[in-house]
Amino acid sequence: MSSSELEVQKAADGQQEQQVPPGVEITGSKEPEEDTNAHTKEERDFAAAEQYKNQGNEMLKTKEFSKAIDMYSKAIELHPNNAIYYANRSLAHLRQESFGFALQDGVSAVKADPAYLKGYYRRAAAHMSLGKFKQALCDFEFVAKCRPNDKDAKLKFTECNKIVKMRAFERAIAVDKPEKTLSEMYSDMENITIEDDYKGPQLEDGKVTLKFMKELMEHYKAQKRLHRKFAYKILCEIDTYMRAQPSLVDITVPDEEKFTICGDIHGQFYDLMNIFEINGLPSEKNPYLFNGDFVDRGSFSVECIFTLFGFKLLYPNHFFLSRGNHESINMNQMYGFTGEVTAKYTSAMADIFTQVFNWLPLCHCINQKILVMHGGLFSSENVTLDNIRRIERNCQPPEEGLMCELLWSDPQQWMGLGQSKRGVGIQFGPDITETFCKNNNLDYIIRSHEVKDMGYEVAHNGQCITVFSAPNYCDTMGNMGAFITITGNNLKPNYKSFEAVPHPDVKPMAYANSLMNWLA
Repeated sequence: MSSSELEVQKAADGQQEQQVPPGVEITGSKEPEEDTNAHTKEERDFAAAEQYKNQGNEMLKTKEFSKAIDMYSKAIELHPNNAIYYANRSLAHLRQESFGFALQDGVSAVKADPAYLKGYYRRAAAHMSLGKFKQALCDFEFVAKCRPNDKDAKLKFTECNKIVKMRAFERAIAVDKPEKTLSEMYSDMENITIEDDYKGPQLEDGKVTLKFMKELMEHYKAQKRLHRKFAYKILCEIDTYMRAQPSLVDITVPDEEKFTICGDIHGQFYDLMNIFEINGLPSEKNPYLFNGDFVDRGSFSVECIFTLFGFKLLYPNHFFLSRGNHESINMNQMYGFTGEVTAKYTSAMADIFTQVFNWLPLCHCINQKILVMHGGLFSSENVTLDNIRRIERNCQPPEEGLMCELLWSDPQQWMGLGQSKRGVGIQFGPDITETFCKNNNLDYIIRSHEVKDMGYEVAHNGQCITVFSAPNYCDTMGNMGAFITITGNNLKPNYKSFEAVPHPDVKPMAYANSLMNWLA
């Protein structure tokens, strides 16, 4: 084990050498004061801070990340110049995917002690998670230079450098040209040969049928792959369909009919199957909306996305899909989907998914009263539904603006707008939600994007509901999943929580970039 790897391993255990604050002497060399048993205030604060840090470390081990953050914050209040406390809190923020806060603490750790190399690792991890690879490379390079004989440090620098060079190459060869549909690009698809030993599901006259979908799900449960010819055909059909859809899709649910809204799935195929087991297969009488983040992290993302795309083609007016922040090339390359598609099919298919994801609608409005988006609301005042309808979505998510905030923003408890804990988008308070709903004649909004213990959370006086449908997220979080049902004549949300089900022994992030596996 390399020295830096050992250092990283020690972080959560609190085994790093304690830093004695300036002016504190605990060796007894100082002349005793009148009370020889009395400690200076600095010594008492440092001892108390160490206790909070140790408690935080224990909570980090048991994945109680919010409580760990509270403990580290108390330690920092008592002793604000300790790099270890910032670095450990940064790690807890990373585990909660609060990449913006993780970055702030990484910066603070480096500022508190420029010689503390773990601070550079934390800052690099946050930059990587935000897709800022050049900034991460600077930190990896610094550590590698400080430890020229450390193989682990050199490996991290080399891997990050590969990503930076690959992205520069992709930009260099990119040319402006009229975009073709996938059907135009793959006009020879019909000539793909189906091998004699393929026994899986087949499209009927090139179309998805209910029989095909049932066979496909059983095929996937048995860990088998859909033939590439049918996979390409589904992608071509979904590309053609999505191009014709608006950025905001209006949905009408008839009076007595049920409608189901699901949150993040994140490649957890067997939990997706459990949703259908509990709530019934999609049909014209059992419509669904899946609210983004279908892929990444979970290692059955290919199975999830072809199942969802298949049902969309089978029931185009009763099965809906919204784009999430993970339906993007940065996220896919880091968190596993690109690697999974390449492993199960080809890198060319991974590129196709990037094009298809660009055309996914950004949000849906149900019966003119419920707006459903993946992330949340906006930094701009007086945003209307028509503003959303006019968004040009055929692109990678920008770092600011309406499209970015629809995919990335989060609610907060306090009033007004706040800085995003993720480093992208904003945080919005109850007053922001109330004003938006009033201006657009909405009852409430539904969003996803965040793990919740019960799979859902009701906030902002009932006007902001979060739903998350990936139980025991990444096999580590211990949360339940949930989905929401409404009826057309009763838009009051009903919640159903469910636990994770067993899946084959393939760990989450199995196909992720090697650096992201280290970060995870």
